Amino acid sequence: MKIFEQIESEVQSYARSFPRVFHRAKGEFLYDEDGNEYLDFLAGAGTLNYGHNNPLFKAKLLEYIDNDGITHGLDMHTRAKGNFLEAFNENILKPRGLDYVMQFTGPTGTNAVEAALKLARNVTGRENVISFTNGFHGVTLGALAATGNSHHRGASGVCLNGTSRLPYDGYLGQDFDTTAYLDKVLSDSSSGVDKPAAAIVETVQGEGGINVASAQWLRNLAEVCKKHGVLLIVDDIQAGCGRTGTYFSFEEAGIEPDMVTLSKSLGGYGLPFAVVLFRPELDHWKPGEHNGTFRGNNFAFVTAQAAIDHYWSDDAFSREILRKGEYMTRRLEAIVEQHGEGNFTARGRGMFQGINCVNGDIAASITSRAFTKGLIIETSGAEDHVVKFLCPLVISDDNLKKGIDIVEQAIRETCAGEDSIPEEFDYFETPRLAS
Repeated sequence: MKIFEQIESEVQSYARSFPRVFHRAKGEFLYDEDGNEYLDFLAGAGTLNYGHNNPLFKAKLLEYIDNDGITHGLDMHTRAKGNFLEAFNENILKPRGLDYVMQFTGPTGTNAVEAALKLARNVTGRENVISFTNGFHGVTLGALAATGNSHHRGASGVCLNGTSRLPYDGYLGQDFDTTAYLDKVLSDSSSGVDKPAAAIVETVQGEGGINVASAQWLRNLAEVCKKHGVLLIVDDIQAGCGRTGTYFSFEEAGIEPDMVTLSKSLGGYGLPFAVVLFRPELDHWKPGEHNGTFRGNNFAFVTAQAAIDHYWSDDAFSREILRKGEYMTRRLEAIVEQHGEGNFTARGRGMFQGINCVNGDIAASITSRAFTKGLIIETSGAEDHVVKFLCPLVISDDNLKKGIDIVEQAIRETCAGEDSIPEEFDYFETPRLAS
């Protein structure tokens, strides 16, 4: 369709990688206007953990619409919001022993980050925020100041300040504990690092290249923040809602952040929805002090409740994510071993994994070849050098295997110009999910 070339801005990006007009989607599949089928290993950049048009959510949403349910409610109390809050409290917070209040922000992740940073500064009376190398928190100015990527930062047009950047886990090598460095600079009045209001961190840096913080590093970070009276914000916008195997990505570390930002798959159906969770004693907001016209997306409340009720009322879904994640790890490690660890490395947690391809040209070749074979998969990292696996969590075992097979074939062709069919793998040892 020429209309895209005529009036859509040059800022578009994913459309350049996948030059098709998509028309329909179901589960882990996208379909273009010509009816071609594509396995979706992008999943709305992590927004579609439960797949496209999940039939359980769709039925609830259609029923709500048919009954003239409220669409837009600002921050007024509605039945849909109340039902969501009850489901989240009973099935997510209470089982994990978490005592948080919830703030509904504007509908995107960066809105939640902006609110968290603003609240942390208001509560502490301090301006500086600690952020980490390769972190990504959004592209509005406050969130962008905490983001490391120079491509995004360069588009701001203004000086980005109010943050101090410190090395993420492993940035200076696996033997260097960067939280000890943080403790040192916060203990030294001559370090030049102003005492911060908060530290904001991703447990797995998605856009930064699937960099994984160890559980011990996260525990150390939490201890340093507590020691110095610094609020700890976990940005769980992409890693949360089950992507790493547990609902919150920080559960494995056993920490309790002061604040948590959630968005992307929170709404379940791909509907815009973002919140900040924080300890009740931090709720210093005055009425209307931070708002947003679209902070009351009742359609998203309905599908978010459906997601929690169906997938998170017990630990069965979490176990399935971990099982599939273990399969992904074995497959990716086997691919790396076959093609040489000097050329590729595997990384990630749960179903949030990637293959580091050394440089962006190799990664781009792999993802482009994969697209010609019917797989949508993107790259991440400072140089777009990591092939990023972000398929729906509900993907069938067969289609998960098929998608990885396609990537492996694309890697072989990129490295050796081969078109041979990859060797078969079948690492699933536990019963498969019903289709």
